[in-house]
Formats: sequence, structure tokens, C-alpha cells
Amino acid sequence: MKTTFIYGIGIAVVSFVSGLILFLLGFHNDPEKLSTGQLIGSITGFVIMVAGLIMVMKARREEFTSEEGFGYGRALGTGTLTALWSAIAGGILTIIYAALINPGMQEVIMESEIAKLEEQGVPSDAIDQAEGIMNFMTSPVMMGVTNIIMGFIIGFILSLIVAAFLKRAPVDVAPPPPPAAA
Repeated sequence: MKTTFIYGIGIAVVSFVSGLILFLLGFHNDPEKLSTGQLIGSITGFVIMVAGLIMVMKARREEFTSEEGFGYGRALGTGTLTALWSAIAGGILTIIYAALINPGMQEVIMESEIAKLEEQGVPSDAIDQAEGIMNFMTSPVMMGVTNIIMGFIIGFILSLIVAAFLKRAPVDVAPPPPPAAA
């Protein structure tokens, strides 16, 4: 469990740092750049998660002898637990980011989404109704909760795939031959 915890926190921190870089580059401050920033962030997060899962499963696999093996169940359990720790830490870091580091993020998201609705020709009264829901869903706490849920689901799905490649069947050790008769 210690290995999965460390790697889970590591995945969350590296993802958080990549988000900070996007913030510093202005992708989280301008509604027109937000979609591009979200796409870059999603791809980067995906790569970070896959790399982290590969690393944690390899590390855990080394903790077992070749006779014990590291089957699909163990590999999947390792990935799932790592995804859980990563999602929880990522949710907490999202709340910190949205509440303290970039409190204007909620407004940028709102402006971006309203602009998209206007482009689609949605009537202004429908946009006004949707604004309340968007305001609730883009609050720091809801962004954190959403991050926890979606981060875990995506991490679990990726674990299903990565575990198939990193499992290791146990090696049968043949008993030593009987001593030769003298």
C-alpha cells in the first residue's frame, strides 16, 4: 500500500504542476484559450497517469518473486489503489488551485461556456437558467469532487489496460533431481 500511495501522490503532484504551467502560460486566464488549455491538460494528464501506472506496477512486480508471480489481479489492484490515491490527492489540489491560486478560474470557465452556448444559438433565458448550474458545478469544491470521481474512473480504466501488459505469470520451479545412487 505504501508504494501505491507514494506513486498516487506523485501522479497528482506532477499533474498539478503541469496545470500550474498552463496557468502561468495564460491558458487558464482567458476564455478563448481555455479550450486549448483543457485539451493540453487532458492529454498531459492522460500521459502522466499511464506513465505513473506503468512505473508503480513495475515497482510492485519487483516486490514479488518469480515463483509468486504478479498476476492480472495483483497488477489491477495496484493500479486501482494508485488511481484512488491519485484521485483523492488530485481533488484536494484542485480545490486549493481553484480557491487560492486561481480564484478567477470559475469566471473564465463560465465565460467560455456561455460563449459556446451563444454560438450554438441557445436563447438567453435558457443561458440564464444554465448559469446557476454552471456556477455550482464550477465551484472549487465541486471541481474537486468531480476530479476525484473522474480521476478514479479514468485511472481504473487505464489500470485495466496497463495491468494486461505488466502482469507476470508465476514460474514453476522444478524440484531438484534426486541424488544419484553411488
